[in-house]
Amino acid sequence: MTDAYFQTGDGSWFVPTEYARGPWQVDACHAGPPTALMAGALEAVVPEQRLTRITVDIIRPIPMRGFRVAGSIAKPGRLVSLTEAELYDDDTIYARAYGLHLRTVDRLDITTASVDAPDLSAAIPGPFPIHRSVHGQTSFLDSVECRYDPVGPVATGGPTTMWMRTTVPFVADESPSPFQRICPLADSVNGISYNNHLDEIRFVNPDLTVSLHRDPVGEWFCAQAVSHWVATGVGLADAALFDAEGPVGRATQNLLLSRGE
Repeated sequence: MTDAYFQTGDGSWFVPTEYARGPWQVDACHAGPPTALMAGALEAVVPEQRLTRITVDIIRPIPMRGFRVAGSIAKPGRLVSLTEAELYDDDTIYARAYGLHLRTVDRLDITTASVDAPDLSAAIPGPFPIHRSVHGQTSFLDSVECRYDPVGPVATGGPTTMWMRTTVPFVADESPSPFQRICPLADSVNGISYNNHLDEIRFVNPDLTVSLHRDPVGEWFCAQAVSHWVATGVGLADAALFDAEGPVGRATQNLLLSRGE
């Protein structure tokens, strides 16, 4: 098994390794690493502006057998640009991503909101809140390290403050962008803050939106996560995102809830 989420020969066709496998289906990826690939494709087509938001629609389970990723410009602009990326193979589109890019300036004399940020140095180690996958095979859960607020819940679901870092690269010998690095945590918000265990309720996200007001720094990122579930089978996972220096943005996932099996 290669110590990366994906293998690639040409930079456009990606074959997932076991670390990219999601917790739900043995033949489908966790959406975090593929989202990072799509974020990279969006950044590549408008390198002069900063990617500030990505919205991913997961049309079908992303296959472990491999796929292509390609980005394009939907609307160019001097101040604001819109981009799109597709994750697909010869027969099927599995996911689409939509990017918002903004121009940046050297420096503005401004003030900003002050918030209480979690403290990485005080966080304590713990397992990922989903302790096992449905299928029981090696998966994304085996590629991350987690730490928790010492006065909050530790890997038990519910509203949770959790730090996470990935232990393998997306592609061997490639350096991800800051936006790419935080994507796996952003797509884990529903798994951090679930309200019932997997054997009771499944909580699948058909989408993911990540908005970042600045580039995350370092390897450890934090989510202050909460999930709102409704008896009609719909939910929303929502998290403020941080690095060790303070707030960086927000992630949301709409959720499809169903009875566990």
